[in-house]
Amino acid sequence: MRPGASRPCSLVVCRGCCCGDARKNPGTGHAGQLERLRQAAAASGGRLAARTSDCLGPCGQANVMVVQPSTEARSRGARAAWIGWALDDDCLDDVLAWVEAGGPGMAEPPATLALQMIDPPSEARRRAR
Repeated sequence: MRPGASRPCSLVVCRGCCCGDARKNPGTGHAGQLERLRQAAAASGGRLAARTSDCLGPCGQANVMVVQPSTEARSRGARAAWIGWALDDDCLDDVLAWVEAGGPGMAEPPATLALQMIDPPSEARRRAR
């Protein structure tokens, strides 16, 4: 990205050792989920980006994804939202609706999605001490 460019809201989808693994979460269409998010990003006109990560950390809460705020939302103090147990179409519907409304810092998440929000690994470790 060029300096000064505005970054859209983005989704980082874990596809490491546990997330996206049919042995851990059978019955979840892992490849289909990822394709659906990529199609939504392609159709968004640049308002959404989607990418994968090898491992985001909280493997016990797989599938994990992070919704990163846009540049505008970050300038307002928004932080990334971590979502665990992203295993079905209802969850993806909620994520995509929230991102369409602006995502973190710009719109409130759907109540059902808020129930799936988890602490980032660094915050979870701090609280465990």
